[in-house]
Amino acid sequence: MTADLKRLGKRGAYGLGELGKQGIVPERPAPFQPRFVRPYHRWPSSAWLLGLLAGGLVIAGATAVGWWFMPFVMSLLAGLANHVGRWPTRTALPGVVLMSAAGWVVPLCWSVLRGAPHGAVARITALLGLPGNVAVGMLLTVLIAVVQGMAGYWLGRALTPLPTDD
Repeated sequence: MTADLKRLGKRGAYGLGELGKQGIVPERPAPFQPRFVRPYHRWPSSAWLLGLLAGGLVIAGATAVGWWFMPFVMSLLAGLANHVGRWPTRTALPGVVLMSAAGWVVPLCWSVLRGAPHGAVARITALLGLPGNVAVGMLLTVLIAVVQGMAGYWLGRALTPLPTDD
């Protein structure tokens, strides 16, 4: 026991770190490289933005016709296309939200500016217990479009998950 106490703190006393003598050399870990430094996506930003702009125009046109479900469909397509483009969700989802919102805001504002009757929107918001205001009705409508867009995008991403080796 006293011999062990004399060996405490001495170099090589317990044979720790002698893996090199046995021929076992631990590998050095790869240096950390943040995701924003390395290219993560395959498509250029202009292709993604052009796709979102086209999706917003399709949503706006479909909204003018009365197809209220198009934010979901276009966002689903964006989620499926993201399997190839590989944009991270934290980057792509705000773009999809803007696409969905703009696709409904433009026709709503256009109809109000052209003199469409907007009293029905105010009555619907009053029936919901919200202030009977056109702006509240439009905000609620755009919020529904945003929820549709997020649900469609997440469904598209769930159907085509990204590989885990990246």
